Amino acid sequence: MGGTMTMPVRVPDDIGQRYTRLAKQTGRTRSCYIVEALVQSIDRLEYEYGLRQQAEDYRAGKLATVSLDDAERILGLEV
Repeated sequence: MGGTMTMPVRVPDDIGQRYTRLAKQTGRTRSCYIVEALVQSIDRLEYEYGLRQQAEDYRAGKLATVSLDDAERILGLEV
C-alpha cells in the first residue's frame, strides 16, 4: 500500500461503538478495522455502480446493441 489520506467520516453511533468494542477486544485500532472494511468493499462497490451506469447508458441509447441472432452468429452458436 502507498501513502495514506485522512478522510473525515461520520458513522452511526452503533457502528462506531462496534468498531470501538472490536478494537478494545483485539488490541488493534478502530482505524485498522475501518480500513480493512473499506478495502474489502471497494471492488464490489465499483462493480455495482459500474453496472448501474451501464444500465443508465443503455436506457439513454448510449450503448451499441446486438440482436440475439447477430450475437449467436458472432459467438459461433448458430444452430
